[in-house]
Amino acid sequence: MALRASTSDASEHSPSQSFDPDELRSLFRSNAEWLKGEAELLTELGLREDVANVVDFGPIALSRVSEAHQRESSERRRLEAVARANFAAQAQTHAAVIDLLEAESLADLASRLDELSRTRFGLATGAIAVEGDAAAPKGWVPLVEGQVDALIGSHKLSKLGRCPTAVGLFGSLGPEIGSAALLRLQMWKPARQGVIAFGALDPLAFSEDMGAELVMFLARVVERTAERWPSP
Repeated sequence: MALRASTSDASEHSPSQSFDPDELRSLFRSNAEWLKGEAELLTELGLREDVANVVDFGPIALSRVSEAHQRESSERRRLEAVARANFAAQAQTHAAVIDLLEAESLADLASRLDELSRTRFGLATGAIAVEGDAAAPKGWVPLVEGQVDALIGSHKLSKLGRCPTAVGLFGSLGPEIGSAALLRLQMWKPARQGVIAFGALDPLAFSEDMGAELVMFLARVVERTAERWPSP
C-alpha cells in the first residue's frame, strides 16, 4: 500500500529531514483504513479508535486536561495557603499592637515585646536596643554609637535572615538563634537610634526575600509608644 511504501521511504531520510505536514495529512487520510487497523501504532501515538470508527485523540486530550487541572488546583491551594497565612499574621500583628499600646513604662514595653514574640508569633524572643552614652531603659539592650548601622547596614531600615553579629541582642539565647528580623528605630529628641529584634531558632523563619511590612509596622508602634516617656 502507499502508506507502507511511504513509511519505508521515510526511514531512509536523515533524522534531521523535515516532513511536509500537508503531505502527511493527505497520506493518512488516503490510508485511513490501514491506519485504523494498526492498533500498535495507534497506541504508540496515544490515539484510539472509538465505536464510530473515528480516530480519537482522547487519551492525549484527557491527559493534558488532567495535567492542567492539577497545576491549577496546586496553584490555587498554594494561593489559598498564602492568603490564610497572611490573614493570620495580620490578625496576630493587630493584637500585638494592642498589647504594646497598653505598656505602662519603657521596661514594660520591652517585656511585652518579648512575650508577644513568643506567644503570638512562636518565636524564641524579642528585644529592644538603643544607642547612646546615656543609660538604656531597664530591659533594653545598650548599644554604642554606630552599632545599629553595623547590625542592619547604613541607611537601611531592616534586615531579615541570618544575623551572626546580632546574637548579643538576644542574651543567653543568642547562640541558639538561627535567624532574625532587625528593624531600625529612631526615638526622642535629640534622636537616639535603636533596633527592635525578633529572634527565631529556625534558620528559615526569616529570610532576605521576605517582606518586612508587618514587622516594620510593629517597629513604628514601638517608636511611638516609647516616646510617651522621656529618654533616660
